[in-house]
Amino acid sequence: MGVLYRARDSNLERDVALKMMLVDFSVDSAARGRFEREAKAVARLQHRNIVTIHELGDADGTPYIVMEFLSGKDLDGLMIPDGQLTLVQKLDIAAQLCEGLGYAHEQGIVHRDVKPGNVRVLEDGTVKILDFGIAKFAVSSVTQTGSIMGTPSYMSPEQIMGQPVDGRADLFSAGVLLYELLGGKKPFVGEAPTA
Repeated sequence: MGVLYRARDSNLERDVALKMMLVDFSVDSAARGRFEREAKAVARLQHRNIVTIHELGDADGTPYIVMEFLSGKDLDGLMIPDGQLTLVQKLDIAAQLCEGLGYAHEQGIVHRDVKPGNVRVLEDGTVKILDFGIAKFAVSSVTQTGSIMGTPSYMSPEQIMGQPVDGRADLFSAGVLLYELLGGKKPFVGEAPTA
């Protein structure tokens, strides 16, 4: 839905991440709303394990989000079978992920796309949850029953079936992620993504 750039905030003299929307609004009129919803959802979440949003703006009709720049690696880049992470590090990553998700759920926000590519591990070991692009407010009806959103390998059964979801769907996804982190493979495999 968007492209991410490393940028420089010249006023505050710091590096930031700049996410710009690429979707053509004439083709996907709901895209702007999803993009703005991500920024508003994450901006509400002030937690050490969730990326910080600095600004939501518009440049010549193209919306953008300015976020904190995060060094380190996405979890999918660390989940290689070379023993790079110790058991203690893996369990710490899972615990921090659950702390961030727990906070988001307390604020009424369900991520709905918890996967290794949306979890960043900073150089000091801090875990940050990224990309709330398909987040759902617990009291919202923006995404209706029958709509399937997420990454199939990590989605809960109710999410796959297009049923209403709550924070338990994120916990299921976190469990799949932990299984893969500890076992080196996904717990569910099939010939097609939804199998």
